[in-house]
Amino acid sequence: MAEGEEYDQKELKKRYASAIRKMQEEQQRKEVLKQVLDADAYTRMMNIKASNEQLYVQLTNLVISVIQQNRVSGKISEAQLVALLQKLTYRPETKIDFKRK
Repeated sequence: MAEGEEYDQKELKKRYASAIRKMQEEQQRKEVLKQVLDADAYTRMMNIKASNEQLYVQLTNLVISVIQQNRVSGKISEAQLVALLQKLTYRPETKIDFKRK
């Protein structure tokens, strides 16, 4: 076997292992979300994942941290999830004033 082929196989094994690890982490996230979100909130979360993966990861981490800090009792409703989403994506509205002479 040539040295280049051996390197390619090692690289493929690393990528495969990395992909498997990411899939397992995602599966764990989904299981946690199913336990802490009600059905409507979970559906919204999956819609966010489909449209914006980075926002989904940020919101998931925020939901998990809220649960770990015991700031919510019971399951998180869709309204609570929307409130968390608004906090995460809040940007103050820019205001332009025109001063006339």
